[in-house]
Amino acid sequence: MKLFVTGVNGQLGYDVVCEAIKRGYNVIASDISVDYNGIMKLPSKNLKYLPLDITNSEHVRKTLLHEKPKVVIHCAAWTAVDAAEEIVNYLKVYQVNVEGTKNIADACKLLDCKMIYISTDYVFDGQGQEAWEPDCKNFKPLNEYGKSKLMGEQIVSQSLEKFYIVRTSWVFGLNGNNFIKTMLKVGKKNETVRVVNDQIGSPTYTFELARLLIDMSETEKFGFYHATNSGEYISWYDFCCEIYKIANYTTKVIPVSTEEYGISKAKRPFNSRMDKNKLIKNGFKELPYWKESLMDYFEKLNLEK
Repeated sequence: MKLFVTGVNGQLGYDVVCEAIKRGYNVIASDISVDYNGIMKLPSKNLKYLPLDITNSEHVRKTLLHEKPKVVIHCAAWTAVDAAEEIVNYLKVYQVNVEGTKNIADACKLLDCKMIYISTDYVFDGQGQEAWEPDCKNFKPLNEYGKSKLMGEQIVSQSLEKFYIVRTSWVFGLNGNNFIKTMLKVGKKNETVRVVNDQIGSPTYTFELARLLIDMSETEKFGFYHATNSGEYISWYDFCCEIYKIANYTTKVIPVSTEEYGISKAKRPFNSRMDKNKLIKNGFKELPYWKESLMDYFEKLNLEK
C-alpha cells in the first residue's frame, strides 16, 4: 500500500512516516520546504520526499494524481494558536487549514482514496466537565485556530465518504517543539515556573498516535474519533510536575489560573476532556497510560542526545 503524508517536518507527520515504513509500506513524505528539514532524519527505505504547498490546488492535484496513494494522512496545519489571532496572519491560517485541506480532500475524491484528517479539541468551546463525544456537533471554537480546523473537518466530512477525522490534544513528539521541551528549557533557567491548572485534558504521544493512524488506514471503519493517551485527565500544571519529576528538576511549579497567567492572545478551552470509547468499540487499541508514554519519550530523548 502506498501512503501520502503531509506535514512531515512536524511531530506527528514524522512519526507517521516512520511507523508506515516499519510496516513495509511505500511512503511519499511531503512538506512545504524544498528539502526535508526536520530535526531528525527520516528513514530512507521505501520513502520519497516531495515538496508540496498544500495551498496550491493545481500542485496538490497533479502531485496526488501522479503518485496515486491509497491513503492520505493529512498532518500539515497551521498550529501556532496565538499567532493565528494576529490580523496579519488571518489569511495564511485559513489558506493552510481550510483551503489546503480542501485541496487535499478534492484530490482524494478524484482518486477515491482514504483520507485521515488530524483535528483538535479546540473545535469545542471547552465548557463544563463532561468529556466530549467524537460525534458531538456542539461546536463553538474559541479562537481562530479552532475555527479554521473545524472548517477543515466540515470540508472533509461533507465531500468524502472514505474519511477519518481524528481529534487529539496536547501532542508531544521527538521531531519538533512542544510543551515538554519548552518546560525543560524554562525549568533549567529558573527556580520557579508558573503553569495553568484550570485547563484540563490529556497529553498525546505522537509515536503512539502514529501507530493508531496506520491501524485506522488498514480498515474501513470511517468516521470521527478522539485519540489521546489514556489515564486520568490532568492539567498543564500536573503535566509539568510529572515532567520535572522524571527529569529530576528541583524547579518549583506554581499553579495559577488562566486569568492569572494572562499572557496568551488566544482563548483556550478549560475542558479538553475527550471521550475515546469509540476507538475501543471499533476494535482499535487504546493509547497507553500517559505517564508510561512520558517515560518512553524521555528515554528516546536521551538516546537522541
